[in-house]
Amino acid sequence: MTTRVAIVTGANKGIGFAIVESLCKQFDGDVILTGRSEERCQVAVTQLQKEGLSPKYYTLDIDDLSSIIKLKDFIKENYGGIDILINNAGISNKVGTIGERATTTCRTNYFGTLNVCNTLFPLLKPHARVVNVSSMASQEAISKCNEDMRSKFKQPNITMDELTALIQQFIDAAQIDDHEKQGFFFKPYGMSKLGVTVMTFIQQRELNSDPREDIVVNACCPGYVATDMTLHKGPKTITEGADTPVYLALLSPGTTSPKGDFVSDRTIQNWG
Repeated sequence: MTTRVAIVTGANKGIGFAIVESLCKQFDGDVILTGRSEERCQVAVTQLQKEGLSPKYYTLDIDDLSSIIKLKDFIKENYGGIDILINNAGISNKVGTIGERATTTCRTNYFGTLNVCNTLFPLLKPHARVVNVSSMASQEAISKCNEDMRSKFKQPNITMDELTALIQQFIDAAQIDDHEKQGFFFKPYGMSKLGVTVMTFIQQRELNSDPREDIVVNACCPGYVATDMTLHKGPKTITEGADTPVYLALLSPGTTSPKGDFVSDRTIQNWG
């Protein structure tokens, strides 16, 4: 019988690290911690081993498609498929012009996450669980886009190509500081996470007609957590931040709710 496997991106520190820690205690299979730096991954694994846990690690840069493909090949060869995928890797770039920040933030948070999903979703097993770590910033972003732009993101049957075109339009508009005039929210992080949340809705809709049984995708906000990204100002610990992503990753077979939802503190949120 093949070993079950959970993959967590961006997991050598912060919330991702705590997600791996929690899964190692609750998930009946291998937990693979991934990150861009092999050295930092090794340090994280060693730290968890001192707790008596046994995670594995794999070097992954979600900005590099070839890196994602290498992970796919490794998983296919060693596990045959994926039981849990938690897309936690993300950045909040506060340096440079608005155009530069829009480019780098959306490249990782939206396009990187989308590439991971497009590459790894063919390996999802029946009953697989996918968690896209988004943010309440996505709610702020959709509420502060103008009415016309908001309606484009919220159209019931929006396709992934249409969503990607909107995120690219935001990036292009930000290069000439025209994004607010075009109706977008002004913060790149919020726009990138708006993309992740809507991506999730589309993915679940598409997977509902997939022949593989009971694949559930949810987006979530882990909360305002004390990490490098928040300059350690958040009131939540990384363990508290990991709670909702792990809850969604371990949803029981046949779960009908939450399913294709945006969740915070284990509760489905009204979106936008």
